[in-house]
Amino acid sequence: MAERWQPDPGEHLLARVPVSFATGAATPVSGRRWFRDADRRDIQAKLPGWPTGPTYRVRSKTHRIARGIGRTALALVVIAIAGALGGTGVGSVDVLGRSDDPEDEVEDFPVMWAAPGTLARTLPWQLDPARRPATDRTHAVVTDRRLVILGMLDDDEDPWEEVLWEAKRAEIAAVEHRTFGHGEPDVRLLFVDGSWCRLAPRSSSALVRHFSVAYEPIDPEALTPGQRKAVDAFRERTGTVGAVTVTCRPGGSYLIEAVPSPEASARHGVLTDWQLIGPEGEEVAHEEARV
Repeated sequence: MAERWQPDPGEHLLARVPVSFATGAATPVSGRRWFRDADRRDIQAKLPGWPTGPTYRVRSKTHRIARGIGRTALALVVIAIAGALGGTGVGSVDVLGRSDDPEDEVEDFPVMWAAPGTLARTLPWQLDPARRPATDRTHAVVTDRRLVILGMLDDDEDPWEEVLWEAKRAEIAAVEHRTFGHGEPDVRLLFVDGSWCRLAPRSSSALVRHFSVAYEPIDPEALTPGQRKAVDAFRERTGTVGAVTVTCRPGGSYLIEAVPSPEASARHGVLTDWQLIGPEGEEVAHEEARV
């Protein structure tokens, strides 16, 4: 069995989650993605080392109208059936709502926005589900020093994993939730050179919260008695037996989090338990987009 990725000595693993380039959800761009330069020109053929992938077009207005009529008819059938069964059927109809960024979510759907020479252009082609083999996976690994993209083979008999790409934390300006879509929110990863990419991770909050502030664990001796009690209660509730850290968050709250073990099975990613508390250990309500 190939060795799994390990952090460098003194480097702290914070999260590891499956990730790919995102996919459009709105009807004009549904199932599609594009790679653009700063003038919105397609650049996928110019990305060094990238294999040929599918070429998409935004759906025509006529096609979108026909598709919309079909969806409406289907929704009415679902509502009618649910009503006959005594339900409202409203929850069965998927509603995306209104995009705050229609230019990049409805009229177009770039998952890479990169001028020549920018960091986003160096991202690996394996992040594209339309290019990589069906047996391969890509994971995003977050540490206190960097973001790493790993490639791996989803095979119990002949597994492998390798580093495909990495960037220092100082090269990443922000990681933002993008909530327009289906299911788990996408994230937009912005680099300090102005380029960006849009990713679909298994857990968007795991990426956002680890880039919202610098990773600076508080010395356990500096915790208040209430915070120490909260940490003990967290361990008991979650069954955590390994390391636990407490970090200060924006707004004056504190994040208790179990530290993932690099030795843990990473086939499906490593997600950890966490909780927000106040200065005296009191539980704090939270919105994941702000954690």
